[in-house]
Order: sequence, then structure tokens, then C-alpha cells
Amino acid sequence: MSPRDATLPPENEPGRPGRRFLFLQGPISPFFVEVATGLAALGHEVHRINLCLGDRLFWRRIPGAPPAVDFGGRPDEWAGFVGRYLERQRITDLVLLGEQRDCHREAIRAAALRGVAVTVTDFGYFRPDWITLERDAMGGDSRFPRDPAAIRALAAGLPRADLEERLRDSFLRQAAWDVLYHVANLLPWPFPHYRSHHLHHPLATYAGIARRLLRRRAEHAEGARALELAAGHPYWVFAMQMETDFSVRAYSAYPDMDTPLGETIRSFARHAPPDGQLIVKVHPLDPCLKNWRRRVPAIAAAVGAAHRVHVAHHGTLDAMLSGARGLLTVNSTVGLRAITLDVPTMALGRAVWDLPGLTHQGALDAFWSGAVPPDTALRDDFLAALQATTQLRGVFYAPVGRALAVAETVRRLHEGRVGACGRSAAASAGGQ
Repeated sequence: MSPRDATLPPENEPGRPGRRFLFLQGPISPFFVEVATGLAALGHEVHRINLCLGDRLFWRRIPGAPPAVDFGGRPDEWAGFVGRYLERQRITDLVLLGEQRDCHREAIRAAALRGVAVTVTDFGYFRPDWITLERDAMGGDSRFPRDPAAIRALAAGLPRADLEERLRDSFLRQAAWDVLYHVANLLPWPFPHYRSHHLHHPLATYAGIARRLLRRRAEHAEGARALELAAGHPYWVFAMQMETDFSVRAYSAYPDMDTPLGETIRSFARHAPPDGQLIVKVHPLDPCLKNWRRRVPAIAAAVGAAHRVHVAHHGTLDAMLSGARGLLTVNSTVGLRAITLDVPTMALGRAVWDLPGLTHQGALDAFWSGAVPPDTALRDDFLAALQATTQLRGVFYAPVGRALAVAETVRRLHEGRVGACGRSAAASAGGQ
């Protein structure tokens, strides 16, 4: 049975005090060290391996815990190093942010050989104030079931998914910590062989984001114009993702964003109604090192659709979706938002929310005329079960929301309830 089809852990799985947790790379915030501190206070042993200077900056010595260990070796030495560490320290649990970084993939393979449980976290499927906490993998490889009967069984007795935003994160704190982390990693000491999983140099990324911030007013006006041009016509929205995101690199067959854009625009030109319009929504955090303002119209012009394809670097997503005939995306969480709003949706990659009854399962060419809204009953059960089993309320940066996320993460790890639908998970999902 593959991980994506596996059943979730049973509700009566007992907690196992005295376990040994190893933390690898986490959010660029104190989140991981605060979780580790909470676990240590409950009697668990906590360990840390730093792979870069940025990792070291966001960790501190925890009373009673062994000091963090620095890995300064070459990438081809990492698999052996982490395997030996797991054995020597008798690690029972591995905790990390995302499972697709090369260093994390090697660590997960080593953990699987030794029976070590793996917990993966990242930003929530429900944005903006939820965090994902899953066993083994997320996204296209999530263990959350795809069978409607299993989803309905999980949802039985659960409250409806809570879609109200209750917490605010801190963009300024996130930005400052991100710069500190990545600039520190540019130093040649003391991790001379470290290579980031990001595709672009951080200074180029920050320069691109700065340009976008300076053009923020113009970008919002651009989004309003795109929606105005599409209004009164049948229109669809293509939600882009950042090319560096593993949702593209690991959970799709695409090497970049140009390829799915090209496929979609060519299909749109051939099969959408002649007066149909397509809004291409750029990801709000894309540094735009590729000039999408020129690239997208060039792709559209090549198939005679330049006047029907509109770029929107910014704009109110819900306003765009409210009148749309459908949404297409590789596998962004925007797809989950569209499903919530009853908008026909198509995933061009592999996503946890991509299943029969919720999304278009046919060919891309058929989407423009044959897509239907999600089954509302299945949708409601899916949202409730997904939120209760994989999500917890909180954020990584702002102190109040981070404290809530830390407390719930500690509880689920301590009780061995990652991925399980227990009372604490259901309460979190219900916003209680």
C-alpha cells in the first residue's frame, strides 16, 4: 500500500513518554526550539543537527538536553552521518519542515530503515492561520485518504471546518528572520559545503521582492484591470506558484512554470469559448526573476490569444474566484480555496485535495466546457476531516499564534497523535 493510500493512525494510539526526538531544518523562526523545549519539559529527549549557520541562529541550548550537533561535511557524507546519529542516539522520532529537501529525503530514508517515526510540518493547507502537521509526507504524498468512504468515516461527528481567520502572522518578523537566515548562510564558515535547496541566490530573490513592494500600488491596479476586462465574459483563473516551491518541483512533472502556463494557454485558446478570458494570477511572493508581465503575453500571442489572457500580479483572490468558471493550478492551496467556494477546479500536479468528486479528473481540453463544481457533501466532509487530522491553528512567526501552534504541536507529538483525529485535533479544527 502506498503512503497516499494508507489509513491514518488509530485514535487509541497511546503516548510514549521518554521518546527521543531529532529536529532537522524547520521554519525560520524559534518554532522548532520552542517545541523541543516543551517536549523536554514532558520528559522526552530532544536532539538537533544544524546543517548551516542559519540553523544554528534559530536554536538554543535546552536545559537538560544534549547540545546541538553541527554537520559540516560534504553532501555525499550526510546520509551516512545522519544514519549513524539515529542509531547512536536511539532516535525514535524525526521532525522536520517539508520532506523534499535533499537533506531531509536522505534523513527520511535513513529513518525508514531504522523504524523511526517521521513528522513533517509546513504552512497550512488552510491559509493563513493554520499549520500542517502530518506523518511521513504532505501534499501529493500525504497519507490522508483519497477514498470517499474513508473520508466520510473520518468526518463523522466532527464539526464543520472552521474557515474564519482568527490569527494574524507578522510579515515583518518573517521577512527579517528570512534575511538573517539566508544572509548568514552566505558566509563560508563554519559550514563550507552547505548548499541551499532554493533555486536562486537569496540576494537576487530579495531584490526581486523589493521591486514588487515598490510597485505594489501598480500591481493592485493591474489586478483590478484584469478582473474588469474579464468581467462580463466567461473567465477562468490560473493560479501560479513559485518555481522554487516543491509543490512544483516534487509534486508535478513540470520543470518550471512556463511549461504548465504554455499547456494551459494553448488549451484555452483552442477549447474555451471565443469570448472566454483567462486571468493569470502571479504568486504574491514570487520575486519575478522571470518577467511574467512579458512572458505570459508572449505565450498567449503565439496562439492568437493575447487579447484574452491577462496577467495579475496582485488582486483579491476571492473576488477573482467568485465569478470564475474555474480555477487551474499545479497544486497550490488556492485550489482548496476554490473548492471551498464551489468553483470547478483542476490540479495540474498532485495535491492532497485532488480527488474524484472534488476536482476535474478529465483532460485539460475538456475542463473549459465540462468542469463541474465539487460535490458539496463530500467537500464538507473532506474539509472537516482534513482540518481535524492534518491541521492545527497557529502561525510560525507572530508570538501569540506561534505559542498556540507550539502548544498543540507539543501535545500531538507527546500523545503520538500526528495525523490522528482525536479530541484535541477536533477542538483545534473547530476553533475552540
